[in-house]
Amino acid sequence: QVQLVESGGGLVQAGGSLRLSCAASGRTFSPYAMGWFRQAPGKEREFVAAIRWSGGSTYTGDSVKGRFTISRDNAKNTVTLQMTGLKPEDTAVYYCAAAPPGLYFLAATSGTYKYWGQGTQVTVSS
Repeated sequence: QVQLVESGGGLVQAGGSLRLSCAASGRTFSPYAMGWFRQAPGKEREFVAAIRWSGGSTYTGDSVKGRFTISRDNAKNTVTLQMTGLKPEDTAVYYCAAAPPGLYFLAATSGTYKYWGQGTQVTVSS
């Protein structure tokens, strides 16, 4: 079992930056890939970014590419989402997720991930 807790959300003006963190606990010795998803009211859950256990490969959704960066520190059991150039359309609840090893890693597919955090609210004002 893995428990995930997000932090760092809040209110920011358009063009600003935020850094979200996800702290993992439990069976963190397993080589989980990690991802970030977001969901705005009335919209489908959207893939944001993902990172392999090694940190050597990252994936970013088209809507945030060039603005958001995902990273991880396995020694500290944390994953970070650095968000810059924030836009009002980035407003959403952001969720951290963990994916166990599999034959394929479908980074942008929510079903890939077994464990989810409770989410942290990000609000970008215009």
